Amino acid sequence: MTPAARLLLTFATAALAWAALPSEPPSAQAVVPVRAIRGTNIVGAEDVEIAKDKDLPGAIHALEDVVGQEAKVTLYPGRPILRGQVGAPALVERNAVVRMIYEQGPLNITADGRVLDRGGVGETVRVMNLSSRQIVAGTVEADGSVKVEK
Repeated sequence: MTPAARLLLTFATAALAWAALPSEPPSAQAVVPVRAIRGTNIVGAEDVEIAKDKDLPGAIHALEDVVGQEAKVTLYPGRPILRGQVGAPALVERNAVVRMIYEQGPLNITADGRVLDRGGVGETVRVMNLSSRQIVAGTVEADGSVKVEK
């Protein structure tokens, strides 16, 4: 292939790729609160809307990803909601007494503990064993117990 043919082929490929692009780029959108939502409140459908041209890295784009979630921090009107600002609603509250469960093969140990953090299902919380005062980390289970690893 001659250099001129190679150059012509390169331009033709670039022109085809450029023609395949949409004529108007999709508008950036993000979920924003319509009113201030305090931390620990559950976000309702009436609390949020989609705003165009408000996209930020890490912003949530779909209403269903926010509605029913708990605000981890105060969310301000018109500001895009970021992924780390909402999460599963807390199932265990700070200072609540919970059942700690440790399982290793056939060994199954349970003890009562006081939760030192708020947490939802699947989140890691710190728990103080009420007998030994030892602090351990565990994962919140759906029944409100905390499964201790290691």
